[in-house]
Amino acid sequence: MLDNLRQYQFLFWELVKRDFKKKYKRTTLGMAWSVLSPLLTLLVMKLVFTQFFGRTMPHYTTYLFCGNLVFTYFKDASTQGMSSLIGNAKIFTKVNVPKYLFLFSKNVQTLINFALTLCVFCLFCVLDDITFTWRWICLVYPIFCLVLFNIGIGLILSALFVFFRDIQYLWSVFTQLLMYMSAIFYTIDQYGPATQRLFLLNPVYLFIRYFRQIVIEAAVPTVWSHLHMALNVTIALALGAWMYKKYNTKFLYYV
Repeated sequence: MLDNLRQYQFLFWELVKRDFKKKYKRTTLGMAWSVLSPLLTLLVMKLVFTQFFGRTMPHYTTYLFCGNLVFTYFKDASTQGMSSLIGNAKIFTKVNVPKYLFLFSKNVQTLINFALTLCVFCLFCVLDDITFTWRWICLVYPIFCLVLFNIGIGLILSALFVFFRDIQYLWSVFTQLLMYMSAIFYTIDQYGPATQRLFLLNPVYLFIRYFRQIVIEAAVPTVWSHLHMALNVTIALALGAWMYKKYNTKFLYYV
């Protein structure tokens, strides 16, 4: 795979630039929407949910931002990755190139957006009197795992989308449900131990919780949390790689 990336690195970066330009084509603010979009979503959520959940919670703005930051990155990467094969069918049906390059280019584009928003997040933490500690270095781990997890989910969705176009509508409904199940604007403390353990079955919630523990609680998550996260990433990547390997030649007949 690494050899293929080196061989087709020019095509890969051209795809990244094309995707980035295409996303902001004919917009007045251009790349500024990478930052403005999550900030506007954060503002709406803060106005709506502060009265219900954030009256007594310290650093509620940061709490919301952690959830929105992680979930938006996951949703954008998975949704855009889903159409990566279909959207580039005219290329790989004529030229023999590794098909995962198209998915990787989508993930790089969404990763750039995530990095820009992460910078704004750090600024909000300063305004919210969050203490920066050495534990912030640990955020490298969930970010790295989240990138790999998004690639794995993207591999799965893009393969399914070739054969079942209905998956785009099902995924839209599922991500909406997942947002409410990821404790973005509320805490799980109000639930019993059994229900709280059910939240741990949600991989996205694991990433959000990790961010909150480091940023708000200034605590490093347990070893089990790290292993649990790594397991989810491994399963997603393994399943996605298997699907691409199994159906690689069949993609040409369905696009």
